Amino acid sequence: MSSVSSFKITISFLFFLLFISCKDIEEKTASESLKGKEISVDYAQTFDITDFGDFKIIKVRDPWPGAEKDFVYLLSKKEAQLPENLKYDERINIPVNKIVVTSTTHIPALETLGELNSLVGFPGLDFISSEKTRTRIETGNIAELGANQSLNTEVLLDLEPNVVVGFGVDGQNRAFDRLKKIGIPVIYNSDWMEKHPLGKAEWIKFFGALYDKLPQSMEIFKEIEENYKAAKKLVSNIDKHPKILAGSMFKDRWYVPYGNSWQAEFIASAGGEYIYKDTHGNGSMELPFEKVFADAADADIWVAPGSFTTYKQLLESSEHYKKFKAFRDREIYTYAKTRGKTGGVLYYELAPSRPDLVLKDLISIFHPDLLPEYEAVFFKPMTLPDKTS
Repeated sequence: MSSVSSFKITISFLFFLLFISCKDIEEKTASESLKGKEISVDYAQTFDITDFGDFKIIKVRDPWPGAEKDFVYLLSKKEAQLPENLKYDERINIPVNKIVVTSTTHIPALETLGELNSLVGFPGLDFISSEKTRTRIETGNIAELGANQSLNTEVLLDLEPNVVVGFGVDGQNRAFDRLKKIGIPVIYNSDWMEKHPLGKAEWIKFFGALYDKLPQSMEIFKEIEENYKAAKKLVSNIDKHPKILAGSMFKDRWYVPYGNSWQAEFIASAGGEYIYKDTHGNGSMELPFEKVFADAADADIWVAPGSFTTYKQLLESSEHYKKFKAFRDREIYTYAKTRGKTGGVLYYELAPSRPDLVLKDLISIFHPDLLPEYEAVFFKPMTLPDKTS
């Protein structure tokens, strides 16, 4: 090989090393420029927020059971200077001023943050219980959008929202796909996947980021957390733990919460002994009547018996219910009696955002001496039967 050829090879190799070195420095600099403030998320397991000042990044995990993809959302102010090659699934300009949400569990966050006026559409308006929101519905300020799986995209397009906050059961939603294609951002909220009561409530920080009100949302959650802990402390030294049954039958199968569910967490935190506390799973556990009767016939208290509100309804559904001690002792408590003007159940809407109120409800039922003057928000005694029942 000639000396000239050797020189050329040496020079090429040096240029290659210089290129790699510069590339490493560039990547390192870009990485360092993305160092933001991790917002504390202490109970929720399915989202993170990082604050970079003029922009924020939210990562949503497990948006539905078995989801294989995490979603990254960029929330940026108009004047934000964004790093190059920043990867994300959707970009939303903040603060949001026009929003569409698709679950009643999203409504309380908008109200608490003082952003209800930004809500322009919702699928299934009759399910909304909040009096404040119903007033805006009645005055025509919130449009009906049909159903979550088949949103009226024509009406939605006319509303021109900055963002649609959706939830996914299996990741298949053609309406969401159409909206993304025409440039309307759709972001997933997976509050319903959380297993701890405070984890669901902590999703107010997600909405706080959308409205550029993170500090306010964090203060709101802090107050709820403190109230929850204070209520839980009330039962820290109790000696008696009543035996608790939950759920009801549907087509000869009894559906009960798993022992690692948020409902079971409420029961335990309220000083109750849940029948199926040692079970684990997602969704509801399906059991034959004979199994539940063997396990819970002597349960002291029965909570959340589905949509039933009266003892008469229970008997009309199944004569077997009267075999339970809780039925005979009239110790059944339902959340289905507390409804909005158009029939929406308040518990489904507000309970995830206010676990402190749910916990106090249950403590007042399990241990009435601890909260003697308390008036339950959600759980009310099932309507008593007449003398012949």
